[in-house]
Amino acid sequence: MVISRGKINLRNWRYKQMAITKEMTIQEVVQSNPETIRVFMEHGLHCVGCSIARYENIEQGALAHGIDVEKLIEDLNKVAGGQ
Repeated sequence: MVISRGKINLRNWRYKQMAITKEMTIQEVVQSNPETIRVFMEHGLHCVGCSIARYENIEQGALAHGIDVEKLIEDLNKVAGGQ
C-alpha cells in the first residue's frame, strides 16, 4: 500500500497481495510487479513489451510459445510474493 498526499494507492497493493493466475494479462502482472519481467524472459516469454501483452493472458502467451504454464505461474508468484 502506498500513501501519498493523503491518498492511498490500493491498486498496486491489491495486486501484490493476490496470487498471480494464468488468467491475468501479461501487462497487468508486469505493471503491478515489475520484478516479474525477468521471470517472463527466463521462461522464453518475451512478450512483456509487445502490444499483445495488453490483451493476452499468461496462459495464452505461454501456450503460444510452448512454455510450461504451471511452472511459469509458480516462478512468477515466488518473485512477486504471491501464494
